[in-house]
Amino acid sequence: MKERTTTIPPLAVYGLTVAYQKKPVLRDVTFTVNEGELIGIVGPNGAGKSTLIKAIMGLQPTLGGEVAVYGQPYRLQRKTVGYVPQRESVDWDFPTNALDVVMMGRYGHLGLFRRPGSKEKAIALDCLDKVGMADYANRQISQLSGGQQQRVFLARALAQDATLYFMDEPFAGVDAATEKAIVTLLNELKRQGKTVLVVHHDLATVVDYFDSVLLLNGELVAFGPTSSTFTQENLQKAYGGRLAFVTKSASAEDAGSLQPAGTGG
Repeated sequence: MKERTTTIPPLAVYGLTVAYQKKPVLRDVTFTVNEGELIGIVGPNGAGKSTLIKAIMGLQPTLGGEVAVYGQPYRLQRKTVGYVPQRESVDWDFPTNALDVVMMGRYGHLGLFRRPGSKEKAIALDCLDKVGMADYANRQISQLSGGQQQRVFLARALAQDATLYFMDEPFAGVDAATEKAIVTLLNELKRQGKTVLVVHHDLATVVDYFDSVLLLNGELVAFGPTSSTFTQENLQKAYGGRLAFVTKSASAEDAGSLQPAGTGG
């Protein structure tokens, strides 16, 4: 797989503002991400984390701001972007099997009138194998466990062969084996030079999982390398009274002691 080499950032967001029924959800959010990084999007309930991803991808109307994916509007760069939505937002009763779901990730490469063939099937099976789901290719998605369903959607994102990925709480409600598989996958994407933004709620694993962290609460609180950004001061700004500190520091040694009062959003 050929890696992208460019000085243009994978994603640049300028002054992004979003409101629901005239109530501001995101205000003037501006940031630029570096290529080949794993980035955690962290903040309390209602902080606008999922909204941020949807607004970037044009799935949520905005009041203002601009988004550039490799220097161009998102609509011109759809093929470069992979997306894993929240598992709760998917109709898992839809009558289709795991292989068909993953093959949907190839449609953007086929054009309007081409149907997936043996090549697309082989790619989809390989992606299922990478997430440990090859044996479930013909299983109806409604018959899969929550962790297995999440792995199928990760495989679909892999099949898109994107260079920029958005993942909305991929670790939510999964078992330990699936969490380990996701971490392995994220690091493999990083090794390939991909850029991945992940909405994440477990503060105890932020330091271990992500190169950079974006702290959000309606507006951008802080963004930068995890080592210098994931601090008690910045977390207090993001969570306020909703974050209880058992210790005095949010460093790598004791990040696990941070306890948010809520997750999601």
